[in-house]
Amino acid sequence: MFTPETIFAGIDVSKAHLDVALTQSAQSAQAKQRMPAQGARFTNDASGVRLLLAKLKALPELGAVLLEATGGLEREAATALCGAGLPVMVVNPRQAHDFAKALGYLEKTDTIDARALAQFAQTLASSPKFEALQMRLPEPEQVALQALVTRRSQLVEMCVAEGNRLERAPKAVKKSIKAVIVLLERQIRALDGDIDGALEAHFADKLALLKGLKGVGPGTQAALMAGLPELGRLTHKEIAKIVGVAPLSHDSGKMRGKRTTWGGRADVRSALYMGTLTAVKHNAVLKAFHQRLLANGKAKKVALVACMHKLLSIMNAILKSGKPWMPNFNASQSA
Repeated sequence: MFTPETIFAGIDVSKAHLDVALTQSAQSAQAKQRMPAQGARFTNDASGVRLLLAKLKALPELGAVLLEATGGLEREAATALCGAGLPVMVVNPRQAHDFAKALGYLEKTDTIDARALAQFAQTLASSPKFEALQMRLPEPEQVALQALVTRRSQLVEMCVAEGNRLERAPKAVKKSIKAVIVLLERQIRALDGDIDGALEAHFADKLALLKGLKGVGPGTQAALMAGLPELGRLTHKEIAKIVGVAPLSHDSGKMRGKRTTWGGRADVRSALYMGTLTAVKHNAVLKAFHQRLLANGKAKKVALVACMHKLLSIMNAILKSGKPWMPNFNASQSA
């Protein structure tokens, strides 16, 4: 239960710094001695995070800390604060920007952004979804798998880039480019082995349930286990929103706008997209669903996104029920 004296902190993250602002309730003399409400700056490294943690823990009544997702730059600070028992939330940049804009913040500086995030933290803390919004520390096995999957994606991008260079490269440098491609392909194969080992050691039970579900190959499995630990624990609507494949309404009064999908975890959605391309060809359930949508006049992209949603719902229902995949499985039963 929060009081008028409860303090909320917003942290604007950059590569070099963490800019922190507190809500106006932090103007008490006791709070001012620990951190000025107008803002403070810490280095975005291990020592800076330790100092920030000490300052926040010393505040008399801290309600929540809010950071904006910044391409992973926020991860060290968010993980450390959450691990220390502080209520931490991480929001996507679009949400933070829209909130700041609604408050009338037209200028953009690190201090202003931090101040808007602090006010956003206070607003979210009053929401019924506050508990659900709080960050949960992932299991070490998931962190390790996520690192492997991310690194593999980086190497694949590098390999594709080198392949594109090779097509138009002068003869003098082709040998060098080919050597780099060979090295990258070797590293990718090594990572594939590490990923397979991690999946077998720590996620075998879940993957056994999904075995035989066409469209959920090794790449999709790795991306889901690494990037979607909530799979099997939420409703199909909640999990679809997290991934970004839930159709969102745009209605007002008598106007009924088009339902669209946006946001979500891009890496998971990308893997789900590739898996769905296979599923609509080789999975009887998804193939029939896809063909029915097209026959009803749905655009190809709309039909494919709907199939992504259905495949995700099926996997979520399987893991939630603990029953392995069956072709006649009804995903809505455990929604």
